[in-house]
Amino acid sequence: MKITQNISLLPYNTFGIDVKADYFVEYSSIEELQKVLTSEIVTNQPFLHIGGGSNLLFLKDYSGVILHSAIKSIEKIREDDNHVYVEVGSGVIWDDLVAYCVSHGWGGVENLSLIPGEVGAAAVQNIGAYGVEIQDVISEVYAVAKETATVRAFTAEECRYGYRSSVFKGDLKGKYIITSVLLRLDKKPHFKLNYQHLEEEVLKNGDVNLQTIRQTIIAVRESKLPDTKVLGNAGSFFMNPVISKEYFIALQEKYPNIPHYTVSETEEKVPAGWLIDQCGWKGKKIGRAGVHDKQALVLVNTGGATGAEIVYLAQEIQQSVKEKYGIELTPEVNYI
Repeated sequence: MKITQNISLLPYNTFGIDVKADYFVEYSSIEELQKVLTSEIVTNQPFLHIGGGSNLLFLKDYSGVILHSAIKSIEKIREDDNHVYVEVGSGVIWDDLVAYCVSHGWGGVENLSLIPGEVGAAAVQNIGAYGVEIQDVISEVYAVAKETATVRAFTAEECRYGYRSSVFKGDLKGKYIITSVLLRLDKKPHFKLNYQHLEEEVLKNGDVNLQTIRQTIIAVRESKLPDTKVLGNAGSFFMNPVISKEYFIALQEKYPNIPHYTVSETEEKVPAGWLIDQCGWKGKKIGRAGVHDKQALVLVNTGGATGAEIVYLAQEIQQSVKEKYGIELTPEVNYI
């Protein structure tokens, strides 16, 4: 276990916000986490558990304890004719896991290549891309209760996954810390390439297989998204709004080219990036906070921005979209 005082959180958030925490505690096992949760260091002051910091926006110094997982194990638990079950520690870098699975010929997560963050946070957030979400491959989630330090296993159903949501962001928010995730991966991969022009792009790189899918998605993401080491960002800043079919039809009459994805018989999803772009925000800046010039869904720290500056820009964008389209954008990023 590693305990550090008065630590800069600059390396622990991809937005590159330079704030400090009173304490930073990194644990490498369930037993160490249980020890921390029952110690005075967290029982006497506020504490926050973070992953890779790719979905956080710090607005000020954190007065308390930051916890971080260094549980980095990847272990095959069992297999059958069609699936392999792999338990992955919460501190494993998500894209390292995807690379590991692809190299072993296990399908199910290749469409989620190059998403930033760690496995524990991915299971909380229900990360998704190119028609796939982590919930599609989750069998169980293992966590420790903050109050009692007891271990619990959650079935996929108990996680109550939805679009960028889970029980860990809802009813059980702040009550459990995920320590590992059990994934059910395909030994005979079923490729999902019906998202936009993905199959067409993959075929440019050769035969359709796990490796070409991963290579293609990495190339597409790198062409659209800025490197966090160069330009601070948290990837997609807003969730794609889901609106009623009735309201969508009314919008479509006014804006015939509005893109959409059918969610159900009564709901349609509209790309937030398109809405922001149509409001003229792509490439614009307010002070040291800006909108990426290649992807309007990405807000960036152009250098030295504070969390408050990023929030102000986000609020201005939300107001613009609400005024023009009557749609409220919800941040995917958590303000701390």
